[in-house]
Amino acid sequence: MEMNGTGSYYLSAQSFSISDIIVIVAYFVLNVFVGIWSTCRVSRNTLSGYFLAGRNMAWWPIGASLFASSEGSGLFIGLAGTGAAGGIAVAGFEWNATYVLLVLAWVFVPVYISSGIVTMPEYLQKRFGGERIRMYLCALSLLLSVFTKISTDLYSGALFVQVCLGWNLYLSTVLMLVVTALYTIAGGLAAVIYTDTLQTVVMIIGTVILTIAAFNKIGGYHNLESIYLKAVPTKIIPNTTCHLPRADAMHLFRDPVTGDLPWTGMIFGLSILATWYWCTDQVIVQRSLSAKNLSHAKGGSILASYLKMLPMIFIIMPGMISRALYPGLRGLMIAVIMAALMSSLTSIFNSSSTLFTMDIWRKIRKDASERELLLVGRIVTVILVAVSLVWIPILQSANSGQLFNYIQSVTSYLAPPVTAVFVLAVFWKRTNEPGAFWGLMVGLVVGLARMIMEFVHPSPRCGVYDPRPSILKKVHYLHFAVILCALTSLIVVAISLLTKPPNESQLKNVTWWTLSRERRQPDIPLQTTSPEKHSWDNKIENAEEMIQQKWSWINLFCSVKTSRDNMPGQSNLTDTYENPFWSRVCCINAIILMCVNIFLYAYFA
Repeated sequence: MEMNGTGSYYLSAQSFSISDIIVIVAYFVLNVFVGIWSTCRVSRNTLSGYFLAGRNMAWWPIGASLFASSEGSGLFIGLAGTGAAGGIAVAGFEWNATYVLLVLAWVFVPVYISSGIVTMPEYLQKRFGGERIRMYLCALSLLLSVFTKISTDLYSGALFVQVCLGWNLYLSTVLMLVVTALYTIAGGLAAVIYTDTLQTVVMIIGTVILTIAAFNKIGGYHNLESIYLKAVPTKIIPNTTCHLPRADAMHLFRDPVTGDLPWTGMIFGLSILATWYWCTDQVIVQRSLSAKNLSHAKGGSILASYLKMLPMIFIIMPGMISRALYPGLRGLMIAVIMAALMSSLTSIFNSSSTLFTMDIWRKIRKDASERELLLVGRIVTVILVAVSLVWIPILQSANSGQLFNYIQSVTSYLAPPVTAVFVLAVFWKRTNEPGAFWGLMVGLVVGLARMIMEFVHPSPRCGVYDPRPSILKKVHYLHFAVILCALTSLIVVAISLLTKPPNESQLKNVTWWTLSRERRQPDIPLQTTSPEKHSWDNKIENAEEMIQQKWSWINLFCSVKTSRDNMPGQSNLTDTYENPFWSRVCCINAIILMCVNIFLYAYFA
C-alpha cells in the first residue's frame, strides 16, 4: 500500500490468487442466500412488515445492523486513512457512540415507541403539530442521504474496488448497486437487517485476520509507535499536512487549540453530532423501532456499543501500519470493504424510501391504500439507485479528493440544530412549534454560512500563509457544532417562552415526562379507499402483480404465498413495558460497557 499526495492510501496493482477469488465468490454467494432467506422472515406486503420488519426483531440482528449501518465504506476507509495520516485520535468518533447508543435505547426509543411513530419527521409533527417542521426534516434527511452518505460510500467503495480489480469505476459501482438494490426492494427492512448481520460477521472476521497479519509484519503492538513515526511517504504532492507523522499520534486527547482533533471538540461537539446520528437519524432509529420490545432494543444498542470498540484495533491501527507496509490478503480486503459498502447502502435505501413514503407520499395522497404505499416504497428505492448512478460521474470528475472531504463535513454544519430541537422536544414540555421551527431556520442559515465559507476559503497547503477568516482558522468544526447547537437552543427557548405553550393533550405520549405505559399499536393510519379512487387502485394492483411475477423465484424459495390476505398484519404490540429480569440484565451490561469505555479512554488519553 502506498500513500498518494492527498494523504489517502491505495493498493498497487497485482494479480489475484485462487484464494482471493474463492473468498470473493463465497462472500457474494452467502450474501445472495441470506438476502433471499431473510425475505421470508416477515410479511413483505404490510407496512409494518416492509418498513419495520414486523416489529419482531431480536436484539442480536438489531445490534449487528446498527454497527454495520454505521460502518459504511466511506467511514471504513476514512478511519483507516485518517489513522494513517493522524494516529489514534479518530477512534473517539467510534467510542463516543457507546454513550449515545445507550441514550438512544434508554431515553429516545421509549419516547418514540410511546408516540407510536414510524419516522423521525412524524415524531416532530406529533410533538409540535403542523406540517412545516415535518416536511423540512424529511427533505433535509433525504438530501443528506443522497449527497453525503450514499455519495461518499459509493465513491470510496467503488474506488477501492477499481484500484484492486482494475475495473472501471462506473462498472464497479453499478454491480454493487444492483446486488444491494435487489434484496432491499424485495425484502424491506428485514432483509436489510439480516444481511447487515452477515456483513458484520464478514467485517469482523476479515479485519481480525488483516490485523493479525499486519502486527505480525511489524513484530507486535509495542513496535507500532516507532514504525509509524518513521514512516514518511516516498510519493508526495503539496497538501495541508506536510505528510509527516504527528508527534501526538498515540494520544487520544489532543490540544484544544492546536490539535487536529481537539479534546474539547471530541467530547462536546462530537457528542452533539453523535446524538443527531444515533438518536434522530432515520437510518439508525428505524432499526431500534423494529425490536420485539424495549429490552430487545436496549440489547441491540449494547451489542452495537461493544462492536464499536473494535475499529480502534482492527481498522485504525492497521491503517497506521499501512504507512510502512501492506500486509496482503487482497480478496479478504475487498470482501470486507464490499460488506461495509453494501450494509450502509441497503440501510440508507430502506430508510430513505420509508421517509418519502410515510412523510411525503401520504401527505400528497391522504387516502392511499397500504398496497399503494408499499409499491411507492419500492419505486423510491429504484429512483435512489438511479440518482446514485447519475451522481457517480460528478464524484469521478473530482479526482483531487477535495469534494469527498467537503461532503464529509456537511453534516457538521447542518446536524446541530436538529439535535437541539429533538433534545428540547423530548425533555422540555414548554417547547412549541414556532420556537422549534425558527430555531431550525436560524440554525440552517448559520450552518450554511459556515459551509459556504469552507468552500470559498479552502485550507492552504503546508507551509503557506493562511489567509482565511478567523472563524475558519481558529474555530474547529467540532467547536462550531457546540456554538451552533447552543445558538439554536437559545432561539428555541426564547421564542417558545414568548409564544403560546402547547396543550397538555398535545404532549401525551410524546415527551419523556408523559410516556405511556399502556399497550398500543404502532400508529400507521390507513384510509379506506373511496369509490372514485377505484381506477387508481386497479393500476396499483396490476403493477404489484407484475412485481410479484418478477419475484416469483423468491416465493418459490420461501414456499409461501405473497397474497396480502395470507400475510400477518400489524399484530405486534409496542409499549415501554419490560420484564424486570431482562431490564436488570440490560442495565448491568450497560454499566459494564461504560466501565470498559472509560478504561480505554483513560489508557489511550
